[in-house]
Amino acid sequence: MHKVLVVDDDKVLQQNVKQALEYHHFVVDVADNGKEAVNKVYGQKYDLVVMDVNMPEMDGIQALTEIKKHDPSVIVLILTAYSNVTDAVKAVKEGAYNYLEKPITSENLVALIKRALKARSMVETVGFSSPTLSIGETSGSKDKFVGESNAMKKVFDVISKLAKVNTPVLIRGESGTGKELVAKAIHYNSPRKDEKFVTINCGAISENLIESELFGHEKGAFTGADQRKIGKFQFAEGGTIFLDEIGDISAAMQVKLLRVLQEKTFMPVGSNREIKVDVRIIAASHKPFEEMIKDGSFREDLFYRLNVLPVYLPPLRDRKTDIPHLVNHYISYFNNVHNLKVKGAEPEAMEVLSNYSWPGNIRELRNIIEHCFIMESSDMIHANSLPSIVFKDQKKAETKDQVAEDSVIDLEDIQNSVLDHATVPKSGNDVHFSFGAKLGEGGKLDFAVAKDLFEREFIVQALKINKGRINQTALNANIPKKTLLRKIEKYEINPKDYY
Repeated sequence: MHKVLVVDDDKVLQQNVKQALEYHHFVVDVADNGKEAVNKVYGQKYDLVVMDVNMPEMDGIQALTEIKKHDPSVIVLILTAYSNVTDAVKAVKEGAYNYLEKPITSENLVALIKRALKARSMVETVGFSSPTLSIGETSGSKDKFVGESNAMKKVFDVISKLAKVNTPVLIRGESGTGKELVAKAIHYNSPRKDEKFVTINCGAISENLIESELFGHEKGAFTGADQRKIGKFQFAEGGTIFLDEIGDISAAMQVKLLRVLQEKTFMPVGSNREIKVDVRIIAASHKPFEEMIKDGSFREDLFYRLNVLPVYLPPLRDRKTDIPHLVNHYISYFNNVHNLKVKGAEPEAMEVLSNYSWPGNIRELRNIIEHCFIMESSDMIHANSLPSIVFKDQKKAETKDQVAEDSVIDLEDIQNSVLDHATVPKSGNDVHFSFGAKLGEGGKLDFAVAKDLFEREFIVQALKINKGRINQTALNANIPKKTLLRKIEKYEINPKDYY
């Protein structure tokens, strides 16, 4: 349940708000003034603070500043009388989510709180993506990494900075890194949050239709234009338009977008009238703009107009320490979706996931976890439930030394190793090897065949003894776990057959 702090020197209003929120299952504390509120926030964690502006000892604006310094993730809602609306607007600029004029109703308050919590959940999702952000060259360092280990404070701080300004934002990163999530987090935590957030994928619309989609058209402007249509820019008036894959637009469209950015006006297709527009532009692409500028496929002036506040989302392979947090996040998510109770991932499964290169980034990770939910029959994700694609990197990761080592193993050493392990069955069952019979078939000795037969037979018997469990098999059979997984894939062995 969410924890709320209600701050007001009016005891009657304070108690009324407390009771209304408790009725909707919030955990509620109270404070009589800003100073007491700050002390409480320093002492414990709150999801949200509902606070009056005019209070003794420390007013709401001062308290807001101190609270946000301590924990930028706390949502602050301001309560104000009509005569103090100017102060409330100032509070929003200083980081408050929004304000309500007195007298307030419980319905309006709860609705606003739910919207605020939804906006914060978007930021939390971005936080799980752990973006790297760069805010101009004057920031002191080229990149500012925001990882999950920083407990979300830095993520909220960066989103807060981006949300307070109205400049264009360019989000860059590979497919699947969470670019649209960042765009939504910026919009829904900005003063435009009550207006529309409109998304258009520039790469999915043909060149002859994209101008009409963005700017609209007049009736008869082209064949098939049997009625007037407003475009996405006009539809998004007052809000934010997210131009995904902007690197795919043509040179002609680049000129038109540049005009919108510079003049805040556009003309619908087939019209002579200019339309003024108030829209924030957030663009995203995986394209290498620097190379595109050099070869003339992207305008340099448009790039610099968009690149005022660039956001760089690194690929998942460059921040593998975040993978366990992401895995646990999506396990929780799919537990809710599928009404299951998966507790987590077994160590061997987590190791395989951590060693995978993730060409599809977070989107691929999400899909793989859902795959595991379909395949897994227990309350933990095991390596056996992972798709075969994630094991291919394990094989590639083996060093040349390991390959060389495998190629010079002596047949007698392999046989001795198999026999040594076969004499110590952990389950108490007899272990029988069929190697000799198979090797004698055809009357011809072949080192490569013999080696593969010994290895496969040994792994099968080891899995039988350890009931198909990867960790125990690797430990008891003295095989490095990575090697075991590689051999299981090579010989198409299914450990589940030996549970």
